[in-house]
Order: sequence, then C-alpha cells, then structure tokens
Amino acid sequence: MATPDATSSRSRSPSLGKGMTKESPPRSARASAISRRSQAQEKEEEEEEEEEGNSNFSLFPDSDSFRPIKPIQAFVRVKPTAHFARDMIKFGTDNKSIDIHIEKDARGGIVNNSSTDWSFRMDGLLHNTSQDKVYETVARDLVAAALRGYNGTIMCYGQTGAGKTYTMTGATEYEHRGIIPRAIQQVFQAAKESPGLSITVLISYLEVYNEALFDLLGPGSRNTPLAVLDSPQGVCVKGLSIHPVSHEKQALNLLSEGGTNRAIAEHALNKNSSRSHCIFTIYIECHSRVYRNLKGIKSKITLIDLAGSERLSEVPSAGHIRKENFYINRSLTFLEQIILALADPWRDHIPFRQSKLTHVLKDSLGGNCNTVLVTNICGEAAHVEETLSSLRFATRMRWIMAEPVANVTFEQEVSVKALEEEIDLLKHELTMKDMFENRLVTYSPLTGAQRAAIKSQVHKYLRGDIEEIDIVNIRQIQEVFKQFKAIISQQEKDIEAKLRSKYLLGDRGESKADFGSEVGEEVEDEEKEDKEKKDKAGVADLDAGLVQEVEKLQREALETGTSSSSPVPGEKKEDKKSEEQIK
Repeated sequence: MATPDATSSRSRSPSLGKGMTKESPPRSARASAISRRSQAQEKEEEEEEEEEGNSNFSLFPDSDSFRPIKPIQAFVRVKPTAHFARDMIKFGTDNKSIDIHIEKDARGGIVNNSSTDWSFRMDGLLHNTSQDKVYETVARDLVAAALRGYNGTIMCYGQTGAGKTYTMTGATEYEHRGIIPRAIQQVFQAAKESPGLSITVLISYLEVYNEALFDLLGPGSRNTPLAVLDSPQGVCVKGLSIHPVSHEKQALNLLSEGGTNRAIAEHALNKNSSRSHCIFTIYIECHSRVYRNLKGIKSKITLIDLAGSERLSEVPSAGHIRKENFYINRSLTFLEQIILALADPWRDHIPFRQSKLTHVLKDSLGGNCNTVLVTNICGEAAHVEETLSSLRFATRMRWIMAEPVANVTFEQEVSVKALEEEIDLLKHELTMKDMFENRLVTYSPLTGAQRAAIKSQVHKYLRGDIEEIDIVNIRQIQEVFKQFKAIISQQEKDIEAKLRSKYLLGDRGESKADFGSEVGEEVEDEEKEDKEKKDKAGVADLDAGLVQEVEKLQREALETGTSSSSPVPGEKKEDKKSEEQIK
C-alpha cells in the first residue's frame, strides 16, 4: 500500500518527449521524495509479509497516525478567446497535462540552446468551462469540509485580464456567479438543511493595496491602514471589522458593498483591472442544538483574488499605474519565495513577514488548511511568456504538502448545561429504582421537618428507646453526624458551666482593694502564705472532686438526654444561663 506522499511524487512525473523540459522541484525536495518512495516500498513489503503470515489480521490505527497528508491542488482555467494558439498550447487527453511549444528566435544565432518545449502537470484543466462546473470542480468539496471544521483557502492567480475576478466573484447575471457567491449559498443551504445544528456565519473583506491593508466593509476611510498581528490563535488583522450575517442575501450585499470600494483602474489588458489583492473570509461556528453533544467547530474559508502580474514593459513608463504594478509584482515575488520555502522540507525559516500579503496568508498556505489554487491564463500567442510564468507558479504550489486537521472546540456553557441535564437524568433513574424497591427516598436537600425527625431519632437512640436509626441515603447519614456533634458540643458547654458555677465562683485570684500602702502589703503577704498552705493541703481533694463531678454530670446527661433546647445544626443560640452564673 503506497503512502500519499509516494503517490503524489509519482503523479508529478509525467513522461516527457525528446527535447521537452519540465519544472522540477528543488534538489532537497527531490531527495526527500526519493527517500519517502523507498520507505513506502519497504512498508509495502512488510505489509505483504504480515498479510501472508496472518490473513485474519486487521489494523485499527488511531486518527493521529492517519491524518491525510496531501499536496496543494492546482487547477488551470483558460480564458476563452477567438485567437487561441493551438500550435503553441496543447492539452493532454487526460485533461490534466498541458504542453507549450515556442519556436526558437532566429535572432539567437546558429548556436541557440534556449528551451522550446515545456510540459506541466496539474490536478485539472478548465477550458471552455462554465462557472457552475468550475465551482463543482474547485470549491464544493472544500466548502463541505469547512462545515466539518477544516479550514479552506481558494486562491486565483494569473496575469492581468486572465479572468481571476470573474472566476472568484463572477458577473451580475445569476448563472455567471463566481466562487464566492456560490460558497455563501452552499453554507446557508447546509445550515437550512441541518435543523439540529446551530451555524453562525461571519464575514470580513480585506484589501492589500500598495503594501497597505484596508477594510472594504469598515466605516472608516481608506486613510487608516490596518496592522497584522501574530496571536496564539493565528494571524489576525487589528481593526478589521467582522460582520455576522443571518441569511444569504445579507452576505451578498456585503460582498457587493466591498467590491465597490476596491481599487480598480483602466488598463491596456483590462478595462476594469483590479489593482489590489482582496481577501474575502467566511467564518463558520457550528455546534449541536442538543446540549449532550459538547463538541463544536470553528473554521474559515479564505477566498483570495490576487492582482494580476504583468511586465513593466507593457505598462506606461510613469504614473500611478506603474507604481501600483511595482507593488503588485513585488508582493507576488515574495509570495513565490514563500511557496519555494514551503516546498523545501529542510527549510526551517519561512519569511512570511516580507510583505503584508504573505503575512496575512500565513495560516492559509498549506499546514492545517485545505488549499486550492486556480491559475488563470490567456491562450493567445502574445501572452505565452506570462502563461509560462503562471504555470511555473502553479507547479511550485503543488510541491507544498498540507495536513488538514479539524478545529474541534468544547464550549464551556454547553458542557455545564450537559452535566446539569445528566445529573437530572440520574436523579430520575434513582427515583424509579427506589419506587420499584418500595423505598421512599428523596435526593434533594433535607427540609426542616426531615432534620427535626432525624434529631428526634438520635435522642431516642442515645436514651435507648430505639435500637437503630433509619437511614436510606447519604444526606441522612451526614445529618446524623451533625446531630451527634451538636449533642457532644452542648454537653461540653453544660459541664463547663456547672463546674465554673461550683468551683470557680469565688476565685481567690481576684484583686483586693487597697487600704493603704503599708497595710495592703502586709495583708497581701499573709494571704499568699495562707493560700499556699491551703492549696497544698486541698489540691488532692479538689482534683478528686472535679473528676467525680465530671463523671456524675456525664451520667446525668446520658440518662436524661439533652435538653429540648439543644440547637439544630446551623442554628445559633446563646447560653444565657451560663452567662448569668458567671456574672
């Protein structure tokens, strides 16, 4: 059984004819692919041996060891034209390969080693394809995975006028809608068809123009650019407004509003050329309406319409458009460097912060995300060089490996509610069990009458009137111990009060009144001597009397029982009798 890596490596190596060249991955990437291929072959041989030794063996792997690792998907969409260069651009019969042939320039001289043939392998070719077919091929599965918690990214790349905005946004006619409106429709359709799920949808619309970030749906002006921040949850744009939407029409209105705020200029290749990169994001939060299901998901669908790449020789030598083109090509160059770095498995540092575009897309390129690239090309001979550049970029994107993982969350409120319902259910089950066993048991806190009844049973038990106390649950056991503790505490107080009233009322340690300095000192000395003599003579009698008195009081308390005025646990009463005796 071959691994996904080995399979993808083999699928990227189509047979080439004589004189044909092919975009190849970096040396380290090729070495890694060869190593993975050899490991896959060894694993296949081991599995075959195990199957021969034990045909009944079954493998149940855990989910972590079998996460789907797959390359980024890349599709090519060809702009319809009446002047298609059939002698230069040819498509394979499998509708996944594209070959380009360029005649050598005679100005190169007799010795001309320039390449003339190129072959590219993609995940699919979209030629003369409707908008509906494009969405079914490119986006439907990705949006469905986002509703299960997997992040998704769809990016349109290509030269100016190749049809990127038309692919992503579409036209005003309903049948010519692009990927974004159809994705919105699919999300709300899924919410409508799932009454047991609570799906919350939020939307943001971001523009990257001349290396500055702007909120296309924000209330502020375009003079206040935003900032990109790294957080533990991922990359976020400080100040970007996120709008909750409750139905499809509201989301489409926001899409239309943001499109009108986008920077657009007239260009030689396109009358309404987009001069900025736009990122439309759909945030999805989903959890079950049944509180017993504690799991929830949070995912996002990032839909990117990149500005068109073009040569500086094809734009005016000066002016605002040339400045815009400089920033566009600069950001796309940095994006291409990021793609090369991500494709190299031995690369430790990925320079995402080189530009605002790459920094914002840090969480959307490979990694924990389903990523799809749609490369738009023109099939005319005049644009064959730009077509080659776009196809090279798409080939490099396919070198990046992604490992999507579902973003599952556990809501605290949902968890508390589920536990409360579970407790109520267990109480009902215990009540039914006691009913069948003819026992009357309550599982709610004890009432005052129930506590008084337990108190009465405890006193009768201590007096010997009954031989045992009726106990049927834990709460009653706890109340019995509280009553025992209250009785012992009351007995200790009564004994202490009686001993104080009998032996400590006339305490000889009390201070005497002074009758004069000299007479007072003589009286005190005489009293000290008398006290020492009496204490030595009567200490033994006093100790014996105290012990006998304590034993007598304890016997009386057990025989007569605690007075009815003993407090119920939790109630506080003052011992007025003890205070009066002490006074």
